[in-house]
Amino acid sequence: MSTTVSALVTPTAGAPFERSTVERRDVGPHDVQIDIAYAGICHSDIHQAREEWGSAIFPMVPGHEIAGVVSSVGSDVTKHQVGDRVGIGCFVDSCRECENCLAGEEQFCLKGMVATYNGRQYSGENTHGGYSKQIVADENYVLSIPEGISLDEAAPLLCAGITTYSPLKHWGAGPGKKVAVVGMGGLGHLAVKIAHALGAEVTVISQTLSKQEDGLKLGADHYYASSDPATFTELRNTFDLIINTISADMDIDAYARTLRLNGTMVFVGLPENPQSFKAGSLIGGRRSLAGSNIGGIRETQEMLDFCAEHGIGAEIELLDATDPATIDEAYDLVVRSKVRYRFVIDAATI
Repeated sequence: MSTTVSALVTPTAGAPFERSTVERRDVGPHDVQIDIAYAGICHSDIHQAREEWGSAIFPMVPGHEIAGVVSSVGSDVTKHQVGDRVGIGCFVDSCRECENCLAGEEQFCLKGMVATYNGRQYSGENTHGGYSKQIVADENYVLSIPEGISLDEAAPLLCAGITTYSPLKHWGAGPGKKVAVVGMGGLGHLAVKIAHALGAEVTVISQTLSKQEDGLKLGADHYYASSDPATFTELRNTFDLIINTISADMDIDAYARTLRLNGTMVFVGLPENPQSFKAGSLIGGRRSLAGSNIGGIRETQEMLDFCAEHGIGAEIELLDATDPATIDEAYDLVVRSKVRYRFVIDAATI
């Protein structure tokens, strides 16, 4: 059995969005049904809808930054109840048995986590995301959104928020630490807010100074342009941690040399092309290059609670999706870095 709900669907790679429907399973004993209020647009939605990351599943309903309200719960659900403010991030299931799942790192499930969209349940059904009116998910993969964050500003936290919070926590951002955020977009602006709230000294390195005023308001202590060659001379041996949020080719050696002894640069953006560097850029200061991918359920809930405590939400532009072409236009604007800082779809207009 299933329920038909309204959704925004792209039928083939790169095709315009259409108003259509998607089937949602009936609520099982451990399931939570969510009336979606808002769905953020992540750059990874664009990569997948345009099939830029390899073969994808179509028709596709993107969206893994989902915020809404519980409308029904299964008979055995204990973690949520009707009326609760909740969210869903990048995955809706994992094997629950491997060492990573048991450690609360379900995003690194050795069997492979079940993506919220463009994925397949272990039973074989395709998954569909948050550009829709409603979703059904296992209670263990549904997050509680605390009071203190509006649902529209909370939606992007389910991907962009945890993507930046996780490495900041893992590599010890806090008082006495100098953190650089490379890129001042959907991920970068949240990295600035969170790093500042953690007590770190925060520097933004962006291509230009066009968003400097924003960056300083959001919590950055310093702001530099990567297009200025003097930047990398001035910042040499400065940072304990760099959060690299951009998905473009870069001079890794130049950035690596801005790290202090034992410093780490963490990639959370995913460039399409292979990147290269000189080993000497790392050996000279026992520096490290690393990567990080979202966070587990436990850490994502921790992030939401932290953001509520510190009054952190995403800076958003709300979209009316009555005309599906609005989403296509938004995608183009994201690619051109013309959004400050996250588009969020009002699901009431789907």
